[in-house]
Amino acid sequence: MTQRTAIFPAKRHALYEAHGYSAAIRSGDLLFVSGQVGSREDGTPEPDFAAQVRLAFANLEATLAAAGCTFDDIVDVTTFHTDPETQFETITAIKNEIFAQTPYPNWTALGVNWLAGFDFEIKVIARIPSKA
Repeated sequence: MTQRTAIFPAKRHALYEAHGYSAAIRSGDLLFVSGQVGSREDGTPEPDFAAQVRLAFANLEATLAAAGCTFDDIVDVTTFHTDPETQFETITAIKNEIFAQTPYPNWTALGVNWLAGFDFEIKVIARIPSKA
């Protein structure tokens, strides 16, 4: 059985302890990253929507880095949106900055009615690079 290892970024935000979850779990050469939101260090949402999305990606990047990964190692993305119709243009513009070239990761976007005070969440699966 493959052992699971919890991964946390260097600067944990307060939500991990408050809600009892790991930022990511390493299992073999896969990294399963919990939903990352635009949370400031104290756990509160960034109020500006575009800044909240950018902060969610920054929190994701920090979690990936803690496992030795980058955005290039992501194979699957799931995003959650509280108002996809009005938010998608902003999200797509930011996503296109991050994933600027092919091959793009798989992407599933879901409209939801609640994200605990946030308006955007991103969770991913990444392959951890081998140390050759």
